[in-house]
Amino acid sequence: MESGAIFAGLHPNLTPIHHHHLLGPSRRTVKLLPPIFTGKRHSCHYPLKLPNQSHCACFSNNNSENANTLQVDSPPSNVVPELADIDWDNLGFGFTSTDYMYIMKCSQGENFSKGELQRFGNIELSPSAGILNYGQGLFEGLKAYRKYDGNILLFRPEENALRLRIGAERMCMPSLTVEQFVVAVKETVLANERWIPPPGKGSLYIRPLLMGSGAVLGLAPAPEYTFLIYVSPVGNYFKEGLAPIHLIVETEMHRATPGGTGGVKTIGNYAAVLKAQSAAKAKGFSDVLYLDSVHKRYLEEVSSCNVFVVKGNVISTPSLKGTILPGITRKSVIDVAVSQGYLVEERFITVDELLDADEVFCTGTAVVISPVGSITYLGKRVTYGSKGVGLVSQQLYSALTSLQMGLTEDKMNWIVELK
Repeated sequence: MESGAIFAGLHPNLTPIHHHHLLGPSRRTVKLLPPIFTGKRHSCHYPLKLPNQSHCACFSNNNSENANTLQVDSPPSNVVPELADIDWDNLGFGFTSTDYMYIMKCSQGENFSKGELQRFGNIELSPSAGILNYGQGLFEGLKAYRKYDGNILLFRPEENALRLRIGAERMCMPSLTVEQFVVAVKETVLANERWIPPPGKGSLYIRPLLMGSGAVLGLAPAPEYTFLIYVSPVGNYFKEGLAPIHLIVETEMHRATPGGTGGVKTIGNYAAVLKAQSAAKAKGFSDVLYLDSVHKRYLEEVSSCNVFVVKGNVISTPSLKGTILPGITRKSVIDVAVSQGYLVEERFITVDELLDADEVFCTGTAVVISPVGSITYLGKRVTYGSKGVGLVSQQLYSALTSLQMGLTEDKMNWIVELK
């Protein structure tokens, strides 16, 4: 997906906390408060570099100490928190409640300024909240990985921050700065460090949400907004793991239309695909591949993933034209593929080209790279390869995941180390 909306029901975490120390990115003591079409060809890459950012999070002012405030001391740098009691060898892609979430609020016309870590639990919303009545909300998805040396890694969090800002402008919402977003992600990950799977067992999925939380009856932007981050340890998104998935091309329903919101990560985009996806899964398919809504012959994306088509040494992916989400994994795969000598094209791709491809794969935060074993279109089934995972899919998956997990040198300058 860039990750579909798969986490449901934020229930309080009643599990006692086993670690005794919490430490912010600056390794200072942290106080935790209780809850209240133009085609493109690529032949070189330009890694995004941001100016140096502060590693200090912003917290709400609390001048009076009280019995409900949890004061946490910074441990020595060599102390490793006890891991949560989870069967790490059988970790699926589902929601597990953790210890802390991050909350930040602001009013319409103002800027986000201060946030706080709170114990994970349910949140309170007015029945007239903008998010509930008019779907004024966005989400993001990214991951944290644990290295064998104890370091914790984030993959390109500033890209998620930039995409959230673009989406917020489209949905008439205020947004955090890139620095505020990255700091909030760091604080949340470190607060839930014991939930990060051991190396090779999975990752900590990070779900930032931006929503119109203020009450509004008439159709208008909400008067108040909430930014929230929660996390969950996850394994593979598709039960097949790195094994071929099987897609059906949807010819009647569409994910997005020109001029709509298909190019931003707004919450309503994902509910709209559930009917076609459920029908496809009932027939034994893994997911649905959507076509453009105008000509009904050009590829767009899978329910929550971008799609790539391989023919010879050329890798093609549908161009971004406002109806396709600009996936961060998609962007990263393009750069990695170019660095490995492939010619990558962003352009319109027809169904006929898809059916004639040597190899097809999907990309997203949750799936990383998922090879496609077969495509079914108008009752015709086309298979790809006879040896399971395609060579290009395997090569790009290995290169990207090795980078994300810190197993290879980060020549792209994409990794953010927390410890």
